[in-house]
Amino acid sequence: MLFDLLTPEEESGRANVFDIELLGGRLARVTRWLPTQPRAAGAAIGYFGASTGAAAALWAAAEPGSGIAAVVSRGGRPDLAWPRLAAVTAPTLLITGGHDEVVLDLNRRAQAELRCENQLAIVPGATHLFEEPGTLAAAATLARDWFITHLTRNSHLVT
Repeated sequence: MLFDLLTPEEESGRANVFDIELLGGRLARVTRWLPTQPRAAGAAIGYFGASTGAAAALWAAAEPGSGIAAVVSRGGRPDLAWPRLAAVTAPTLLITGGHDEVVLDLNRRAQAELRCENQLAIVPGATHLFEEPGTLAAAATLARDWFITHLTRNSHLVT
């Protein structure tokens, strides 16, 4: 399921993009709603977020009883979810570009705070938006493999 965490009106306020508590809260509400849908009942749930969306995913994954099976952050800002990183229990993959030095450093620091299974994957030659040839595909492959491994352990994928 793909959806925006901000309404069109909220998108005009740049500060809203960094309101991780707001974004994470919305994601948590959708997560509580999802199992009530017949096609999703009993399915494992994973979060994929990029940039500040990754912080929202980590924030929501730290909710008590969230039941999140896996998290993938691509070019994410996990530092924005700092107060809740130690509470994340879902296996977490942090994907960063090898040439995105600031975000790579932020991800390394965040990784040290995570107490769950986690991995930092660096895509060589990639900058923040993974616009270089082949880098977005490399990140997608990493995310796919992480989700296949962690979403299928004790459940099934939603089709």
